[in-house]
Amino acid sequence: MMIDEDLARIRAHRNNIHRYRSLLKTQLSDLERQFIERRLSEESLALEALSSQTFPIAFNMPPRSPAPTSVGAAS
Repeated sequence: MMIDEDLARIRAHRNNIHRYRSLLKTQLSDLERQFIERRLSEESLALEALSSQTFPIAFNMPPRSPAPTSVGAAS
């Protein structure tokens, strides 16, 4: 049951972030823009914290190896 609540909170934060980003594309006063930027930052931090708490395992991709070169190819 707890994971469902966490997923709902994650979804709400993502929706808020999307809404704030959309609002930033509109004409706003300086005060409105500052408020929305602050809220966007707060929502992003909350989403990051909740995501790392809900999904504590991080998977790191191994570094990519360089593309193989063909040796002795005709010019």
